[in-house]
Amino acid sequence: MKHLLDANTLIEAKNRYYGMNICPGFWEWLKLQHQAHELASISLVGDELKKGNDELATWAKNYPTLFHDVTDENTQEAFGMIASALAEQAPMMKTGALDDFLDGADPWLIAKAMTTGACVVTHEVYNPDIKRKFSIPNVCKQFDVPFMNTFELLHKLEAQFVLPS
Repeated sequence: MKHLLDANTLIEAKNRYYGMNICPGFWEWLKLQHQAHELASISLVGDELKKGNDELATWAKNYPTLFHDVTDENTQEAFGMIASALAEQAPMMKTGALDDFLDGADPWLIAKAMTTGACVVTHEVYNPDIKRKFSIPNVCKQFDVPFMNTFELLHKLEAQFVLPS
């Protein structure tokens, strides 16, 4: 896989611009790109999505191969590196920011990207001055992991959702 999707890319798409009934082509495109080894996500993102009681939860349950395991040794080691580095920065952040970040899927997503050479796809925005939370782009930048948003991914992979004529 070359791109790893953050949960917010799927949630935001479903809730706003690529609703499953509005643009079913987007969801089929995701499946095709996964089959072409262009994109995936991780099991913790899948778990988060499956907790819902909506069409995205159903979609995630019906497409489990999109969500890759993070229990491999390399990903575990990368997670440890991330946790150690961020622990050193925690005193400069809002109280609880480290625990909030480490308790979610985000550090695992970055760790998986580190070990596979993937680019993280997220709607979070790089902000070196943020102190209230650890953000995916900030941590990615610290570990030289590339990141982009959904729209950059769509352009890069030349997505087209065309109605039949």
